[in-house]
Amino acid sequence: MLRFLRSPLLASFALLTLAPALPVQAQTAPRPVQTAEDPWLYKGSDLVHDEEWKFGRLSNGVRYAVRKNGVPPGQVSVRVRIDAGSLYEQDSERGFAHLLEHLSFRGSTYVPDGESKRIWQRLGVTFGSDSNASTTFTETVYKLDLPTATPAGLDESFKILTGMLSAPAITQASLDAERPVVMAEAREQPGAQERLQDMMLGLMFAGQPVANRKPIGTTAALAAGTPATVKAFHDRWYRPDRAVVIVIGDMDPAVLEALVQKHFTTWKADGPNPPSPDFGKPSSEGHPVAASIVEPAVPTMAMMTIVRPWTVFSDTVIFNQKRMIDLVAIRIINRRLESRARSGGTFVGAGADLSDVARSANVTTINVMPIGEDWETALRDVRGVVADAQTTAPTQAEIDRELAEIESSMKQRISTAPVESGAKLAEDLVEAVDINETVTTPEASYDIFKAAVAAKMFTPATVQAAAKRVFEGTATRALVNTHTPDPQVMTKVTAALQADVVANGGKRRALGNVSFAQLPKLGAPGKMVSRTPLLPELEIEKVVFANGVNLLMRKDSSEVGKVYVNVRFGRGLNALPNRPSPAWAGEMALVAGGIGKLGQEELDALIGRRQMGFDFDIAGDAFRFNGQTNKEDLPDQLRLFAAKLTAPAWDPNPIVRAKTAVLSGYAGLSSSPDAVLGRDLEKLLHSGDPRWGIPARETIEATTPASFRKLWEPLLATGPIEVEVFGDMDSDATIKAVGETLGALKPRPASTAPVPVVAFPAHADKPVVRTHSGKADQAAAVIAWPTGAGSAGITESRKLEVLAAIFRDRLIDQLRSQAGVSYSPNVASQWPLGMESGGKLIALGMVPPDKTEFFFKLARGIASDLIAKPVDADELNRALTPIKQMLIRQSSGNMFWMRLVEGGAYDPARVSSVATLARDVATTSPVELQGLAQKYLRPDRDWSMVVVPGADAKAGG
Repeated sequence: MLRFLRSPLLASFALLTLAPALPVQAQTAPRPVQTAEDPWLYKGSDLVHDEEWKFGRLSNGVRYAVRKNGVPPGQVSVRVRIDAGSLYEQDSERGFAHLLEHLSFRGSTYVPDGESKRIWQRLGVTFGSDSNASTTFTETVYKLDLPTATPAGLDESFKILTGMLSAPAITQASLDAERPVVMAEAREQPGAQERLQDMMLGLMFAGQPVANRKPIGTTAALAAGTPATVKAFHDRWYRPDRAVVIVIGDMDPAVLEALVQKHFTTWKADGPNPPSPDFGKPSSEGHPVAASIVEPAVPTMAMMTIVRPWTVFSDTVIFNQKRMIDLVAIRIINRRLESRARSGGTFVGAGADLSDVARSANVTTINVMPIGEDWETALRDVRGVVADAQTTAPTQAEIDRELAEIESSMKQRISTAPVESGAKLAEDLVEAVDINETVTTPEASYDIFKAAVAAKMFTPATVQAAAKRVFEGTATRALVNTHTPDPQVMTKVTAALQADVVANGGKRRALGNVSFAQLPKLGAPGKMVSRTPLLPELEIEKVVFANGVNLLMRKDSSEVGKVYVNVRFGRGLNALPNRPSPAWAGEMALVAGGIGKLGQEELDALIGRRQMGFDFDIAGDAFRFNGQTNKEDLPDQLRLFAAKLTAPAWDPNPIVRAKTAVLSGYAGLSSSPDAVLGRDLEKLLHSGDPRWGIPARETIEATTPASFRKLWEPLLATGPIEVEVFGDMDSDATIKAVGETLGALKPRPASTAPVPVVAFPAHADKPVVRTHSGKADQAAAVIAWPTGAGSAGITESRKLEVLAAIFRDRLIDQLRSQAGVSYSPNVASQWPLGMESGGKLIALGMVPPDKTEFFFKLARGIASDLIAKPVDADELNRALTPIKQMLIRQSSGNMFWMRLVEGGAYDPARVSSVATLARDVATTSPVELQGLAQKYLRPDRDWSMVVVPGADAKAGG
């Protein structure tokens, strides 16, 4: 029920909490535990039902839920969950659940091979984002988001979906075509991370099926699969009585329900429903308690786990209130660990997590990344913080801080519930079914929380007891990754687990009452000198202040409770030196440096219980502070940004921490083709300009707090400043708030210094070669063509997006679906608006090392064909319609319009181009696309690159 409060360290695992019985407390909205079978989601629960959902059950056992939701307008989202994942496979079937997911999308009784993708594209569906599927240990979920859904389009889509589930094409031809794609997906997994995950699962779940049942399966089992054996798996588990259909969208729920009944009632099961497999229970008998691995490509780390049986049987009020106590205990421990890491402890980062994993175990996990290689000291210190939480009760002030942040999150969820997307609500319901939970209303969740607070369930004693409880269990195990072999490491790991630790939470720093009044004072409020409509039809206004600050704002309450704030200053990448510098650490350390006399600890306390954000990034022509807030907190959100610009603090610890973190994982930047591309590709595409890509190790090592400040302090003082405020706010109050904050700063004129030139690399007959140290069967191939940049070519940039979509679709069809040599090839058009050059159309694919030339032949062949003749009407429609529908959906949000006009205060072309967006895309013709291909996809201008296995690559992964 309280999934939205979780922030698990293991992102693939849902966080639940299990606690022994506490004294019975008062419950909110008394409701008896449901014993009836229907509504099927709430059996065994006493939580308030979310009446927006209508639940039903068909005669064949299909359970369904339908709901009206208009976010985004016109869209209908469908999720079909099959209660079968990789834990349902026999040894000879490992990978079949995932393989079957692929086969189902490929073709079925109603559509020939590959045709479902084309049908959905004509309906505006983007392949991969709007239509997709996923397989986990316990479920397979099919996903479809149908934009601007019509009854006819939905009817056809439901027909396709029922065919995919009940009668997929499992033939020798389809198996021979799709099996290589699944093998490619497996091959493209990063080897070091994969080996570490295998070791972790094997240790954590020793003796249980989940230890060796990854959804990707094994090469041997996949290669041995036949149509008969795959069909046997399908027939055993793909049954109506193991299916849940969820439909939500901008349509009458009665219509949605009728569609479910029409198409899913005819699905028949063959024989009785087989029992689900026994997932086993954790055991301490006969299993190792420690493991180690040597992976230089992964940062040195230590992980400790405590495992317990999985016992989540009912989602009740008291169950949720108990696990809130556990959640608070974990949050307090994590806050103390983060404080230690920030202040220069023995670890870069550490955190505890409480998770229910794959209906197999309840697990407490501690992950530790030490400074350097000394994992023993770091783990000891982290265990000392945990021991301190167990032996000494937290203060009520610590507890109240966590409760205040939880309450703030719940209130925000209530206020923004009317604009929660249908797709998100569908995903929440799928997750609830998978982990044996329910869904309730945001108001009911808040009532449960308030009742627990009123009953005084969050006391120092109860939270201290929770800190003990969550670190007790059936078995305690530890895994360590090191960069060099150590023959004594297993002895050391075992000793680290058994060692007594002295409770050491450090001196608990009492922050006291931190308030915005403690931020540095700003100047006198700035005067507004003009207020004019910028785009009247969108109600976007431009306000200019006497100090030169420009405000672009849009009052729009369609996203109730949300206000987006973006502060642009200086010239971004254009202002950075085109030589090695400490610029790389800006996004990691600049905000964490503090403001005035307030460090990151104080700033966290300041904004933790408020609806504010504080992110920093670098655009081509501006540095940006941004955050999401609400109208009540908007003035202080702006004050925070203004104070950072005028009185930044320079705590050295964030720079030291950023260096340590990047250097600890630096070897990993050569551990796979994908990692090498992330390190080098952008720098190569900009002719070696160090403003792009990950810097050399020497540059990182040379960065000091002093050099960081020397670069960034003057940049923080540069102009011009442009502010965007879009959303559910009051315009007059916003003008006043900007005037009192950013409008109160001293004038910051724009720089007139020349902008460093951005150059695309010259064409060469042979690709640039880089090597990696990962799997010997992995490689990557990249080809790119230079295009343009700047706002004068916005119309052309939009049409290039259409050309890229057609190129992408052809590459996916030829490289993935037909050849089966790459799982996720991609093509993208990049047109930097804030720069004078640097645009490109780029295609890339992860392929076997002996297929790089095949990739180039395909890519150049597609480019040549696009140059030689216009695309046909159907292909253009299948590219254009998803783009148009994506724009329609995005345009219902304020962030979409804010990104379109940002920078427009100083570049009128960006503003004027807003009115032509729809026309620029919708009127794109085959002749125009052919002209763009002829202009840009010239064979004498392309640049290519391969990443191939080096001498240190590992055979067999």
